[in-house]
Amino acid sequence: MICDAHIHFFSPGFFAGLGASAEAVAKLEWDDPVSAEALADRWVAELDANGVSRAAIMASLPSDADSVAAAISRHPTRFTGFFMVDPTREDAIAYTTRALDNGLRTLCLFPAMRAYSLHDDRVAKLFELAASRHAVVFVHCGVLSVGVRKRLGLPSPFDLRFSNPLDLQAVASRFPTVPIVIPHFGAGMLREALMLADSCPNVHLDTSSSNGWIKYTAGLTLEGVFRSALATVGPDRLLFGTDSSFFPRGWNRDVYDTQRAGLNAAGATADVQDRIFGGNFSRLF
Repeated sequence: MICDAHIHFFSPGFFAGLGASAEAVAKLEWDDPVSAEALADRWVAELDANGVSRAAIMASLPSDADSVAAAISRHPTRFTGFFMVDPTREDAIAYTTRALDNGLRTLCLFPAMRAYSLHDDRVAKLFELAASRHAVVFVHCGVLSVGVRKRLGLPSPFDLRFSNPLDLQAVASRFPTVPIVIPHFGAGMLREALMLADSCPNVHLDTSSSNGWIKYTAGLTLEGVFRSALATVGPDRLLFGTDSSFFPRGWNRDVYDTQRAGLNAAGATADVQDRIFGGNFSRLF
């Protein structure tokens, strides 16, 4: 069983929220998503073609939760819904409550994108809501690069001072029943992500993307990353993901193949790999 814990749902609402014109989007040479429902159907066909049982799909702007909710409603057994929320917005609690009421399961925080501290009381209020609703919290840490913004020529004024996984330690400890997912092994802050996960058993790491941040540590390889993660976090808190996002590329099988090879090289048993590639996702969602 394969479950993908990290797919971006680039709906028409996402592009509208970016303020990108139809002409600018056309220059990407990506397929038109047409509608949230059509995009959901296309993703299901793509998952079927690649033997993927379930996937997490993410609303990648703090205004597009409805698109993911439409996809979840259409294919409730295939998708679990993630949505971005900005805790600095006055309506953050109301927006999050509405998204959870509409069937979404995971709040996504991007502190470097919105320049807020994970020590902010408004973040704690979102965790309090997540605890009461048995929701998951996804927190992007480390290096943040949004390829579609670059391709569209849009500014990306991110502040990496707010990207340290260790800033999560206090709120993760305060809300131990809330599962937390940090993508991309901490995206360049592997050491800090492992330190956090070692001290907070509710912290999970997702393995998604090309993990190009490995270049920041001389001699580090994906095999080495998996060895360190398995030794520190163990096999039950690692979630496979691809970071797939657009068509016609679709589901990024190269990421799957590379991670499978990395786990084989790290000596991960079949049972361990089964948990990482699907079992842990199935249990968490």
